[in-house]
Amino acid sequence: MDEIVSPVAVVDEDKCRRNIRHMAAKARKAGVDFRPHFKTHQSHAIGRWFREAGTEKIAVSSLSMAEYFAKDNWQDIMVAFPVNIREVKKINELSSYLRLGILISDADILEVLEEKLVNLVDFYLKIDVGSNRTGFDPDDKILLERVLKKATRNPHMRFKGFVAHAGHTYHISSLNDVQKIFIKGAETLTELKDYFRKDYPGIIASWGDTPTCSLMNEFPGIDEIRPGNFVFYDLMQYHLASCDWDHIAMVVATPVVARHQQRNEIVLYGGAVHLSKDFIEMDDKIVYGEVVRFVNKGWEPFPKPIYVNRLSQEHGIFYCPEEYREEFSPGTLVGVVPVHSCLAADLLRNYFEINEGVFLNT
Repeated sequence: MDEIVSPVAVVDEDKCRRNIRHMAAKARKAGVDFRPHFKTHQSHAIGRWFREAGTEKIAVSSLSMAEYFAKDNWQDIMVAFPVNIREVKKINELSSYLRLGILISDADILEVLEEKLVNLVDFYLKIDVGSNRTGFDPDDKILLERVLKKATRNPHMRFKGFVAHAGHTYHISSLNDVQKIFIKGAETLTELKDYFRKDYPGIIASWGDTPTCSLMNEFPGIDEIRPGNFVFYDLMQYHLASCDWDHIAMVVATPVVARHQQRNEIVLYGGAVHLSKDFIEMDDKIVYGEVVRFVNKGWEPFPKPIYVNRLSQEHGIFYCPEEYREEFSPGTLVGVVPVHSCLAADLLRNYFEINEGVFLNT
């Protein structure tokens, strides 16, 4: 680890592979297709761990990400983000050599797609099941019928079904409430499938969010799951009880750059541009990550938890309990479990990998 001189994501391969195998096995047992979301890791190497576990189709969050994974021979890719009509040229490029799925969240883009699409694409209607981020109102079947009639007139668009992401589960702290959100959302998608199946046979319901997919064992009414964050998990998922501590497979390695003993604070080279400014509230305090020790085979938490409680662009600052003060000096390398691993991984873009206790630069 002497090679680490600035903030970098460190991935424990054994934990990561275990998370992948567990979720793939859960999908098989529940009888649903597994289309993991690759926006979390954005890595060819980690993508191959999915392939080794039997994954054949994936979701991504952008066309550029689809292009990146197509270079590693992924051939069935859903872009799980609403179509940006300024990127139709890229849609045409990608759909010329792979099976591309796109999301429709606004009927007004259909005229542009009718005019400019040149290859066949799968399309899904995004349904808002309560997160209020984007998607069609499931109760407005008149609008949905109009959208589908217009879309399916386009010979280059093939309707595949309905997509939902229950983002509001990230704000829930009880398994019972997560179950309620899933049941309500799954019933909504099932009703839509039943209503439209006569005219569009074979349509599916695709569901994505890590808390639901981690905490539920059965997915009645759902044909496909698209979790992403589970590959690493993070501090938010841990406090949501979506995972155990030993499932967290990625931390951010950050060097100590200063100690301020008069106020028991440690300054890290690891700020908002490395960890993001996502936070959770604990005991009425803002937390941006948990500090951990690097040990022979990875990392471990301190017996008394230490939390990063202030961030600026490059700085991360935490209050250090007096009994741990001697463990931190300028140059010491510590880990920070990020609140949101998807954003931290996206910001850092490269990994050190732990494989059977050995640190490898990947």
